[in-house]
Amino acid sequence: MGNARHWNHVYATRSAASLPWHQPRACRSLALIEAVARPGARIIDVGGGASTLVDCLLDHGWSDVTVLDIASAALDVSCARLGERARVVTWLQADVTTVALPAAHYDVWHDRGVFHFLTDRAGREAYVRQVRHCVRPGGHVLVAAFGPDGPRYCNGLPVVRFTAEQLHAELGAAFQLVGHVEEQHRTPSGGTQHFVYCHCLVH
Repeated sequence: MGNARHWNHVYATRSAASLPWHQPRACRSLALIEAVARPGARIIDVGGGASTLVDCLLDHGWSDVTVLDIASAALDVSCARLGERARVVTWLQADVTTVALPAAHYDVWHDRGVFHFLTDRAGREAYVRQVRHCVRPGGHVLVAAFGPDGPRYCNGLPVVRFTAEQLHAELGAAFQLVGHVEEQHRTPSGGTQHFVYCHCLVH
């Protein structure tokens, strides 16, 4: 997945809005969350450091939002953008595979773009253990990763590409696949990236 130094360098040397995964508005993720969670739900956005999803969630009435990212520089981007509103968000600078998270706490786990950087099985297994640990039974897991037609490398790092079935298989039998959607994300430079979003329930 790279390390904090790598990602801090990315956000220190480039505008967040110029990065290929940037979305001016996280419409797809917001729609998926709106479909499964009411305001008041406890949401964690994994790898959401500079993402505008947190803005959308606050705009739509959610107030119990945690944003986790390995790069403090990415979190700083969102804090600066939100201004005073940043105080109502819980910010965690940590590696998702090793951080201590509260048990059965979150109603919604959202990740758009961390899982495909976990190129070794041990990292993916550690990620899945975290999801099982901190999402309550009956909670929702929304994971987006590069699809079969997505890039092989992103920001100089290798990635793993998944079909919806492969992504669900990585999560395992403890998760019930509810559905999936695909997206051709338009990058700021005019290219496209193929994403697969999976929605699962935690047993």
